[in-house]
Amino acid sequence: MPGKPVPLGFVFRSRAKEEKTPADKAPVNFSKQSRDPQAPKGRPTPKRSEAQSQRRSVANTPTTRKDAAKRQREERRQALERQRQALAGGDERYLPARDKGPVRKFARDWTDSRFNVAEFFLPLAVVILVLSVVRVPAIQNIALLLWLIVIVLIVLDAALSGLRLKKRLAERFPDQNRRGAVPYALMRSLQMRRLRLPKPQVKRGERP
Repeated sequence: MPGKPVPLGFVFRSRAKEEKTPADKAPVNFSKQSRDPQAPKGRPTPKRSEAQSQRRSVANTPTTRKDAAKRQREERRQALERQRQALAGGDERYLPARDKGPVRKFARDWTDSRFNVAEFFLPLAVVILVLSVVRVPAIQNIALLLWLIVIVLIVLDAALSGLRLKKRLAERFPDQNRRGAVPYALMRSLQMRRLRLPKPQVKRGERP
C-alpha cells in the first residue's frame, strides 16, 4: 500500500535554520526596578573641591584658536613679569636658567663682593676718548698709553679672579656641575655694579 507522499520542502529544509536561535528573539529584561542608592557605583564619588576644580578647568579651557593664543600671551606676559621681579629681587624660583642654582649664585655674590677693574672700563673709556680728541700730541700719546694700561689691568685682573673663583667653587661645590660658572662671573664683572642683573645681594667686602 503506497504511503502518503512527504512534502519535498520538509525533506530538504536546512536543519541549521532550525537549530539557530535569532539574537533578536533572546529574552530581554525590561525591568524598571529602581537602583538602590546604597549600592556601590563602581567608582568613588569625587570630593566637592575636586569637582569644583574640574568644573573651573573645563570652564577656563579655551574653545577657539584666538582664545588659546590670547591665553598664551597672557601667560607669557606673567612669566616675564615674574622674571623681571626675580632679577630685581633675587628670587631663585623665577630667575632665567642661566642664573639659577647655588653655583651661579655664589659666583655672582663673589663677583659683587669685590672691586673689579673691568667694571670701571666704561667711565675710563669715556675719559680716554675725550683725551684722544684733543689736538695735542702729548695728550693723545697719554690717551693711547692709558688704553694699553687699562686693557692690561683688565686682562690680569680677570685672569687672577678666574683662578681664585675656580678654586673657591671647587672647595665649596665639589660634587656639583661648575661648568660655565667662571665665564659667567667674568662677564658680570664687566658690567657696572648698579647695572647688573640679577641685582647684587651682598655688599663690597662681604664674604659670600
